[in-house]
Amino acid sequence: MEILLQLMISGIALGMIYAVIAFGYQLTFATSGTLNFGQGEALMLGALVGLSLVGNIHGGPYLNYWLMIPIVIVFGALQGMVVERIGVRPAIKIKSEFGWIMSTIALAIIFKNVAENIWGKDDLTFPSPLSSTPFQVFGANVQPMQVVVVLGALAIMLAVEIFNRKSIYGKAVVATSNDRDAAGLMGINTSLVITFSYALSSATAAFAGVLVAPLTLTGATMGSALGLKAFAVAIIGGLTSGMGAIVGGLILGVAETMTGFYISTGYKEVPGLLLLLLVLAVKPAGLFGKTAIKKV
Repeated sequence: MEILLQLMISGIALGMIYAVIAFGYQLTFATSGTLNFGQGEALMLGALVGLSLVGNIHGGPYLNYWLMIPIVIVFGALQGMVVERIGVRPAIKIKSEFGWIMSTIALAIIFKNVAENIWGKDDLTFPSPLSSTPFQVFGANVQPMQVVVVLGALAIMLAVEIFNRKSIYGKAVVATSNDRDAAGLMGINTSLVITFSYALSSATAAFAGVLVAPLTLTGATMGSALGLKAFAVAIIGGLTSGMGAIVGGLILGVAETMTGFYISTGYKEVPGLLLLLLVLAVKPAGLFGKTAIKKV
């Protein structure tokens, strides 16, 4: 039971990182019907920029970890705006169905190459802001940073939801996601809303990067696998449901840790992919997604 609980705790922490990235996919899909396939690279850049700011490499200013987080979030937002402006807006303007897919993938490759040239190809260690000494929960060892990951992920998603529901700018986002054409006729600058959604999406991914970095190795390749798995989570949970991102992330995270321990680490990705295929076959809109019905 102690081993099982240990695996579940590790899976929950990993799953919440997947959930935050998947939540970013949902933000852009809701407002523009597009996805940023460079979400993993936004996480990677956030982690590496954060690593430079805390002074572990490049003789940085040795900024406190908690003071570094807002700077990384702003950096992530700016990076998301660049992706939208260069890779997505031209495709939307000419109503290209698939142009934004290749554009965001191309930008992801460029960001990865830039990161390799600046920070190198080797994995780096991110200093943890908390003690690495675990504490006991029903016999299982829990690292303090794992608790921060779960709470931080929930906090950023809750903050975005409150912003969308309570602020006038958030209501503009909701209106655009419900009907972009109608929102435009009501005087809402839908292009600006889409840019904002991309900024918010990349900001959450960058935040996820500095959350997960102290628990793993940081490098230019860290975002590719995380971004791909988070996309699977978004599909499993539903691209229109924030709750779906959380549930899908937890399912995938726990399934990976369980499979890696009880079967083999070489098969830990298999349960998530099987679940993805099953969901697509039975409920294509996702576990919590809603199927849109269009009258023509």
